[in-house]
Amino acid sequence: MGRKLDPTRKEKRGPGRKARKQRGAEVELARFLPPGKLGLVRPGAASRRPKEKHAVKAAGQTPRGRSGFSDGNSKWLAPAKAKKIPSKGNNVELSSDGEVEEGSWEMEEEDGSSEEMVDDYGASSSEEEELLPIEKAALKQKSDRGGLSEDDSEEEEEEAAAVEEASKQKMGQKEEESLDLQLNLDIDEQFKLPTNEQIEREDILFIFFLPAEPPDLHIIHQRIKGNMEVLQDFVVKREEGRTRQEYLALLRRDMAAYYSYSDFLLMKLMDIFPLPELINFLEANEVPRPVTIRTNTLKTRRRDLAQALINRGVNLDPLGKWSKTGLVIYDSSVPIGATPEYLAGHYMLQGASSLLPVMALAPQENERILDMCCAPGGKTSYIAQLMKNTGMILANDSNAERLRSVVGNLHRLGVTNAVVSNCDGRQFPKVCSCLLWGVLGGFDRVLLDAPCSGTGVISKDPAVKTNKDEKDILRCAHLQKELILSAIDSVNAASETGGYIVYCTCSIMVEENEWVVDYALKKRNVRLVATGLDFGKEGFTRFKDRRFHPSLKSTRRFYPHTHNMDGFFVAKFKKFSNAIPQAQKEPAVEAATPSAVPDTVMEPQLKKKKLEGSKVDKEQKPPQPALKKRRSLQAQRRPLKA
Repeated sequence: MGRKLDPTRKEKRGPGRKARKQRGAEVELARFLPPGKLGLVRPGAASRRPKEKHAVKAAGQTPRGRSGFSDGNSKWLAPAKAKKIPSKGNNVELSSDGEVEEGSWEMEEEDGSSEEMVDDYGASSSEEEELLPIEKAALKQKSDRGGLSEDDSEEEEEEAAAVEEASKQKMGQKEEESLDLQLNLDIDEQFKLPTNEQIEREDILFIFFLPAEPPDLHIIHQRIKGNMEVLQDFVVKREEGRTRQEYLALLRRDMAAYYSYSDFLLMKLMDIFPLPELINFLEANEVPRPVTIRTNTLKTRRRDLAQALINRGVNLDPLGKWSKTGLVIYDSSVPIGATPEYLAGHYMLQGASSLLPVMALAPQENERILDMCCAPGGKTSYIAQLMKNTGMILANDSNAERLRSVVGNLHRLGVTNAVVSNCDGRQFPKVCSCLLWGVLGGFDRVLLDAPCSGTGVISKDPAVKTNKDEKDILRCAHLQKELILSAIDSVNAASETGGYIVYCTCSIMVEENEWVVDYALKKRNVRLVATGLDFGKEGFTRFKDRRFHPSLKSTRRFYPHTHNMDGFFVAKFKKFSNAIPQAQKEPAVEAATPSAVPDTVMEPQLKKKKLEGSKVDKEQKPPQPALKKRRSLQAQRRPLKA
C-alpha cells in the first residue's frame, strides 16, 4: 500500500532562495571584456577565469590574442599572478554558467615563492589577516564539511544558527534567574534600619537635589518592602532596641519620597488603610482609571450605541453587571469626545463612580428632584434619563461659569424637564422658601454631591498629593455640614414616594464623610437607610478615638485599588419629620470641691452668687396677699395732713 520510505536514499533538493548567490562585478566583466582591458585587479581576480586559461598559464604559454606588456618596466606594472593550490575543502572555480563556487585560494608568484598580493596601486592583501575567534571557528567548520553538498551545508548553517540562538536565550534566562535570585536573597536578608547619619545625609540630598548623588528610587523601594515585612511580623523580625514608631517613621518618609506625597496626607492615609492595602492604594493612584461612558436612553439603546462605536474602531465592553447603561472604552481610533454619536447626544463621558449616587437616589417618574451641586450636569442628565423626562429637576450650582457646561450638556442630551438655577446651596431653603413650600411643597428627593478635597481622584489631579493640609480638610468639612443641613431642610418628609437625601463626595477622608453624616444624624430628624448598591466597603463606625452611629455601616466606600474606579463615598438618608429638633442644653458642670479650691477664691464667688440670688428673689417673688392687706390698713389709719 503506497511507496515505502528508503532511509538510505536521499533526494537532492533544488536550489533555494539562499543558494542563488550574487555574482561579483569582476566576474561579469571577465565574461564580456578581453582579459587585458581590466585596469584594477582585485586579489584573486586573476584566478577567476575559465579553466582553459588557467591550464595554459600552468604550461607556461601565452593564450591566443594576448601579448605581454611592452614597456621596460613591465614587471612592476604587471599584476601578481595567482596560482590555484587545492586545499582540503572545495576550490573556488568559475562554473560553466559563470557562478563562483566555494573554495580556498593561495597566491604565489611565478617563481613559486609566496608573498603578499599587491594590486596595481600597491595595496597589499594577505589571507593571514588577523581574524576574530568566531571567524576562525567558522572557517575551520567550513573546511571540515568540504565534502558536503551546497544544500546540506546551508541546512547545517541554519541548524547551527538556531542552536546558537537557543543557547543565547538559555544563557539570558540563566542570567535573569541568577539576578532574580540575587534580588530575592537581598530581600530575604534581615532588614535593618539606617543610622541617623545616613538619614540626615539622604535628607540633605533630597532637599537640595544634588546632581552628583540623586536619591536612588530602587533602593527606597526595596527598603519599603523590607520595612513592610518587618512590620507585618514585628515581634519576630524587628531589630533589637528599635521601636515600632521608628519603623513607621522611616516607612512614611520613604513612601513620601517614592510616591511624592506630603507627610500630612500620608499620615491620614496610614490611619485609614492597613499597611499592605495602603501600598496598593498608592500604586493604584499612579495609574489612570478606565474611560467610561453612559448611554443616553432618551435617544438610543446601549446595544445600538455599542455597535455604532465598534464600527468606528472603538474597542469597548459593558461596564459591569451593576450598570445597565455604562460602557468602558479600552482604545479608540477616533476621538471619543468628538464622534457624531457624542455630538448627537447618544452618550455622556462620565466616570463609573459618578453613576453610583444617582443609582442610590433611585428617582421615580413625576417627582420633584433637587440637584444641589449639579455641574457639569452628568448626574442631572442621568436623573432625567431615569425619570424619562417627566416631573421636574432643579439643577443648582453656586458657580455661574460652570453652569454653562450644564446648559450645554442638557441641550445636547435632550433633557426637557430641568430648571437651572444659580444659588448658594447653604441659603437655598431661605431664598427659595416661597418656591419650595408655597408652590411645590418641598422636594421629594435631593442629591448633594458636596465639594471636597479630592483625595479620591488623585489619579486625575496629582497636585492633591502635596497641596492639601489640615486646614483644607476642616474647611471642606465645615462647608459640607452646612450643605447637608440645607439639603435635609429642602426635603418634604410627608412625600408619598420620596423623602430621601443622598450625600456623596469624591474624598476618602473620614472628616468629610462619616463625620459629616454623624453630625447630620444628630442635628435633624433623619436616619440612614440602605443605598441599594450591592458592592463597596462599609463605612467606619469607629475611627481612632471617635465613635459614630452604628447605622453608618449602611454607607458605602469605593476605592481605586479595590473597585478600579475613583475613590467615592455614598450615604442615603430618610427624613421622617419636618420639625427641626431643638438643641438640648448641656448639663451643668458640678462645682469643684472646697478642698480642691482655696478659700480665698471660693468666698468672693459665694458672696456674689448670694447677692445675685437675693436680687432675683426680690424681683421675681410676687407680693403676698396678707402683706398687701396690712399695708392698706396702715394707709387708712394715717391722719390726713392739712
